[in-house]
Amino acid sequence: MKILEITSFLETIAPASLQESYDNAGLLTGNANWDCTGIITALDATEDVVLEAIENNCNLIVAHHPIIFGGLKKITGKNYVEKTIIAAIKKDIAIYAIHTNLDNVLRGVNGKMADKLGLINRQVLQPKKAILKKLVTFVPVNQAEKVREALFAAGAGHIGDYAECSFSAEGEGTFKAGENSTPFVGNIGARHTENELRLETIFPAWAENKVLKALLAAHPYEEAAYETFTIDNQHPSIGAGLIGDLLLPVTATNFLQQIKEAFHLTVIRHTPILDKPIQKVALCGGAGSFLIGAAIAAGADCYITGDVKYHEFFDANEKLIIADIGHFESEQFTIVLLYDVLSEKFPNFAVLKTRVKTNPVNYFV
Repeated sequence: MKILEITSFLETIAPASLQESYDNAGLLTGNANWDCTGIITALDATEDVVLEAIENNCNLIVAHHPIIFGGLKKITGKNYVEKTIIAAIKKDIAIYAIHTNLDNVLRGVNGKMADKLGLINRQVLQPKKAILKKLVTFVPVNQAEKVREALFAAGAGHIGDYAECSFSAEGEGTFKAGENSTPFVGNIGARHTENELRLETIFPAWAENKVLKALLAAHPYEEAAYETFTIDNQHPSIGAGLIGDLLLPVTATNFLQQIKEAFHLTVIRHTPILDKPIQKVALCGGAGSFLIGAAIAAGADCYITGDVKYHEFFDANEKLIIADIGHFESEQFTIVLLYDVLSEKFPNFAVLKTRVKTNPVNYFV
């Protein structure tokens, strides 16, 4: 199996186009056309993880965090990033990062956190805008259903929990075929009028190539007329953070204890306990203080994340409890998430979870 087959599958779960502008997800070392000997999933691709991959005859590391985040001007081994890259290149180890694109899908990093807490009624906390596109095309009435079916099969027509969504209106289209054309209807050199449907549907931006390929393959005309444009609508299952409900309300102290047990914590940094039960819970893996306002606006009773700064705790403003459980701690189960999806897709292939503890933060208890 080629590494490209594995990374292409991962991008069906978390398309690379969903990563934030500052991110560096994707294949960072290695060649997509290499034969893959095995996979190790990790949160961080450190030098120790590279050595672990070598020991286990795995030449692909699938990590959440990109080991190369900014530009590298020199690779001399002066820090952990350069040491990792040198080790990977020397032994032909491919490193693939699936970072903020996995953060931005409902069943990604935050979905795994929600699993640990048993949250129901899950929604994206801050949905993204301008990642949906609309397709408009014009098709002869009798061929419209064939084109519609092809577009739906290519991934168009989804709005929330609804599939196969489209709109059509009947009208007249005109054209005059040129000398070198092979018209589906009409005669060369003569203007033809055809009863057509204006067919509209939406699709996620990352599926544009697939959708247009399906359109052109199914459309009867030699030259299909169509247009695509970005729409400002939010995508309900794409965006930052997650919010959901506990099955039953619990006291704040009991919920903090539940968090502690679910994430194997020794400590939680939190704002003052409020005199109200916890039922609606917002969360964001990694550094999520930028969503405190969104969690309050959504009516969350508690917001769980990591890397909250001192002054950001004041932003709770007695509206909710902020629980900082740590960056690594909030994302630790991403290793299992990646292992599970890869093992299910490639059941006869070697997929391992790293045994290396990459958390650079330690706690003296």
